[in-house]
Amino acid sequence: MKRTTTCGALRPADAGRTVILNGWVHRRRDHGGISFINLRDRYGVTQAVVDQDAPAQIKALAAELRNEYCVALEGPVRRRPDDMVNPDMPTGEIEVLVTRLVILNRCDVLPFQIGDESSAGEDLRLKYRYLDLRSAGMQNRVRLRGEVSFAVREWMGAQGFYEIETPTFIKSTPEGARDYLVPSRLYPGRFYALPQSPQLYKQLLMVAGFDKYFQIARCYRDEDARGDRQPEFTQIDIEMSFVDREDVLSMTEGLMGHVFKKTLGVELPAKFRRLTWEEAQERYGSDKPDLRFDLPLQDFSPFVETGGFQAFKDALTQGEAARRAAAQKGVSIPGGAVKALVVPAALMPAPYSRKQIEELEAHAKIYKAKGLAWMKVAPGPVLESGVSKFFADQGAAVISALGAGPGDLILLVADSRRGIANTALGAVRSRLGRDLSLSGGALRFEFAWIVDFPMFEFNEEENRWEAAHHMFTWPQEKYHDTLESDPGSVKGDLYDLVLNGFELASGSIRIHDPSLQKRIFNIVGFDNEEAERRFGFLTEAFKYGAPPHGGIAPGLDRLVMIMAGETSIKEVIAFPKNSFAVSPLDDSPGIVDAKQLNELHLAIKPGS
Repeated sequence: MKRTTTCGALRPADAGRTVILNGWVHRRRDHGGISFINLRDRYGVTQAVVDQDAPAQIKALAAELRNEYCVALEGPVRRRPDDMVNPDMPTGEIEVLVTRLVILNRCDVLPFQIGDESSAGEDLRLKYRYLDLRSAGMQNRVRLRGEVSFAVREWMGAQGFYEIETPTFIKSTPEGARDYLVPSRLYPGRFYALPQSPQLYKQLLMVAGFDKYFQIARCYRDEDARGDRQPEFTQIDIEMSFVDREDVLSMTEGLMGHVFKKTLGVELPAKFRRLTWEEAQERYGSDKPDLRFDLPLQDFSPFVETGGFQAFKDALTQGEAARRAAAQKGVSIPGGAVKALVVPAALMPAPYSRKQIEELEAHAKIYKAKGLAWMKVAPGPVLESGVSKFFADQGAAVISALGAGPGDLILLVADSRRGIANTALGAVRSRLGRDLSLSGGALRFEFAWIVDFPMFEFNEEENRWEAAHHMFTWPQEKYHDTLESDPGSVKGDLYDLVLNGFELASGSIRIHDPSLQKRIFNIVGFDNEEAERRFGFLTEAFKYGAPPHGGIAPGLDRLVMIMAGETSIKEVIAFPKNSFAVSPLDDSPGIVDAKQLNELHLAIKPGS
């Protein structure tokens, strides 16, 4: 009873052919002594029929069948009567008349029903993931993931890239998150780390002369999980020698174009839109803006001085004082801001109520905003409600400058720190995009490059500079003479690829000059001894003719998630962890016995 075809392959041309199908009972129905069995495998569903004149043994077996029984059946393919054709099934014009039936395995009572998508809770789905994976939705998403991986390898190979594996057990180095550590049995007290990325090793491959490297790499970060993050994830890791930023961006655009065309049949533009980091923050309040809709942030500060709203004036005054104080310490900060967001009446099904505005304010406060001020544009046009009384004398100028019209809602955030004003109102913008369904559908794709990121950021608590991304990024040439004297103004040769409000990839041109790398270490507080201990093997390699090089690393999980129209990477990973980094399936992380701990020279601290 080994299958001769699959449950998604049969068509009217196969009528008269005797076949054997293997699969799971998807549905079973009885009608007047006739049993209809929908048999499913990963290729599709085929209807099989046990007729009234079937042998008693087959009828008895058919009567026993329940959902998810694993069975084999044999019989001739026949066309369905015209009035019984199912246009929603690829195999809907045929059925198989069962002449032989074998139950390969029975199924216990299911913890949840298996359909196109499961309605069970997350932990139940993950505990019985092998059942959840039988659903059509999960089958399709896992299939898409495989097709995307294949398309990546196909395109990269055609462009002359080598796929090279890098180590999974490495030395622990600071990369922005906590490492997962693996104790060494042979060397007590010493540990391997699981790689947060293959960053250092792919740079060593450039030193080794492999000028085009890629890898579909497993990466590990010990950080809090959320919808688009997991403790273990996969990225398409890419590095190239003798290139500049334009080469990397162009290569990535070609890769994405091939993947989307090959797997979804979607044509992408040859070149993606570009925004500087500062433009993205000022216009959208985010370095990963969703560009499927516009709703730009606008500067409201020209109206503050002559207006009567003291909270706005205080934000700008305090921001300017903080900027000057920081400048005396040699630190550049942008000061305060008052930003506005106009919500056109045409986008709102009905005017926003005070309660709805209060919900938006609560959302803004999550991002450290002190509040969310608002006004409405009435016919005239004139400003009304909210804080409009403070700007009544400037109403016409405000409405004209913001491009607002009757029925529009104006939302305002002020803060002495410009970044908070932008980020909080940007979060409101994103919330409005979801609430008002402005994206135009999950399967609309808007890419953008975010470039010219700050190289460093100042840690006020520790009173020192830190690398905004990582310490191996090449500072743009025009800042090399002022690296130490003005780190806050330095832009790195960094670039992020953004898709539909998600950061899809991050990359940079790398430092290949040992003396420049040493300067960067000094700025972020790594003395020579510490730098040698942490990264000596890399800086040593740079002494031996390291070429200019750069790369990028698109997240495979996130890419497939967006392509599938989902909002969580759990939906495109076969066996993910839950939101607490736990696997309900195998109950990991688990407890190990004392013998294993002793072999590793480890002890569990009491009370931990």
